[in-house]
Amino acid sequence: MATVGWRELVHLPELGLHNVPAKIDTGARTSSLHGVVLEKFARDGAEYVRFAVDFERQHVRQVCEAVHVDRRGITSSNGKTQFRYVIKTPLRIGNLEFRAEISLADRSDMKFPMLVGRSALRCRFVVDSGHSWLQTPGLEVEKGYKP
Repeated sequence: MATVGWRELVHLPELGLHNVPAKIDTGARTSSLHGVVLEKFARDGAEYVRFAVDFERQHVRQVCEAVHVDRRGITSSNGKTQFRYVIKTPLRIGNLEFRAEISLADRSDMKFPMLVGRSALRCRFVVDSGHSWLQTPGLEVEKGYKP
């Protein structure tokens, strides 16, 4: 089983998102991505959601589309339940790629645009909370690196 640090760079290849800084959070069940839902639509009989991911530091907005799996109540760290769109898409951490459920949420006030929860980690990774960037070769030696 691979080991991840408390923060890692992750990839969402089907969404065209690479090197996304993510906080690894075993206290959260569902993974979450900063995304502003633009519209919901149908294509070939499947429900889709189009959303924008803003990387304010780089002044970049990436518009993505994904199959809309669900809309469910998710309790955030402040204890409030929000109804969020949930997508399922490949997620790659280090050399391991797998499909993960990810809720779309406004994370603009958060330090990391993505949070990887325990459902995605289960049976795949062990978390070493004392280290960072363990699945990103070369980054672990750069002290103070801020993506």
